[in-house]
Amino acid sequence: MRISTLTIFDQSMSSLNRQQSSLMQVSQQIASGRRVVNPSDDPQAASQAVQVSQSLAINEQYADARISARNALAQEESVLDSVNDAIASARTLIVQASSDTLSDANRASVASELRGIYETVIGQANATDGNGRYLFGGYQDGSEPFVRDTDGSVSYVGDSNSRAVRVDASRLMPVADNGEVIFQSVSAGAGYMAVAADSNQGSITFNGPQVVNANDPDYGNAFDITFSVSGDDVSYSINGGAAEVYEAGQPIRIGGLSVTLEGTPADGDSIRMDKAENLNTDLFATFEKALAVLEQPASTDAETAARKNTLSNVLREFDNSLDNVLTNRASVGARMNELDVVDSVAGNRNLNYEQTLSGLVDLDYVSAISEYSLRQIGLQAAQQAFIDIKGMTLFDRM
Repeated sequence: MRISTLTIFDQSMSSLNRQQSSLMQVSQQIASGRRVVNPSDDPQAASQAVQVSQSLAINEQYADARISARNALAQEESVLDSVNDAIASARTLIVQASSDTLSDANRASVASELRGIYETVIGQANATDGNGRYLFGGYQDGSEPFVRDTDGSVSYVGDSNSRAVRVDASRLMPVADNGEVIFQSVSAGAGYMAVAADSNQGSITFNGPQVVNANDPDYGNAFDITFSVSGDDVSYSINGGAAEVYEAGQPIRIGGLSVTLEGTPADGDSIRMDKAENLNTDLFATFEKALAVLEQPASTDAETAARKNTLSNVLREFDNSLDNVLTNRASVGARMNELDVVDSVAGNRNLNYEQTLSGLVDLDYVSAISEYSLRQIGLQAAQQAFIDIKGMTLFDRM
């Protein structure tokens, strides 16, 4: 069969181009370190690599979110630590002010120091994260969550939500608690408190209540102790029940509780016992209540008894607020620990993604170098063949 010179040249050039293309492809792979340089190199692997790369990018975004969450939680933990110290200092002052040996001037001095702590707590409640966002305002983080009313009391104007950050595909983590939870709540285990009525005219004081039987069928209810005085006869009734003879210093037991009363009541005086969560749970109101009795001298037995009862309540309320702050601080610490666990899991997931991606697109240099050498030999062979074929012409024999 006769083959034209043009056909010989065309086939030789096609062979050279194929060999050069193959050598160039291997050369690009070696230079880039990737087996799949273009999607056409391995369409299936390229498609899977895109999916794995997207998962890897999402995982890295969650890692950035965890850094932001950890910073926010660390700031809250720092503020709660300061509030914890402030409440502990305030409680120490109340214990000091409860001593009968202090004069009114001494108590006024304690009140001055207590007011400084009060202002510190308000400042901490309105703390920001450094970017102008208030920590404890919920979603209303653009303005102070706690403001003073015209009467000097402090009110919460934030909302009841808590800002949250998605730190993983299946975890939306709160990174800031609202102010109501921190400063205007008590833990569920706060127990009972007793409160003397503001209208009391006698010198009745109380110690307690203490829980003696939480399994009592009436435990959990509220109890009102009301006193009746007729001449020298003093009696009391509980929730309007039968009258009992009052004896100072003798404990009264009702509903699994025990409370000890001292002093002499006036007719109509009353004391209410209820769960702490149903009474005052506002830390700022507790400060205001303590300051009011410390700054006002007591001149009568009734005023002295009212001050003693108020300071006793204040101690309980500070204890409950302190427990609440510690509970929330523990929650913050638990969330920070959870972030460490999520970081560890995400790190392993990230490593798996990188290994999978490497298996799909990364180059095996040993195989690639061998392939490169083979392609070089193929190109050299094609070049030599073209030279030999090109020389097969009768014109060279003339």
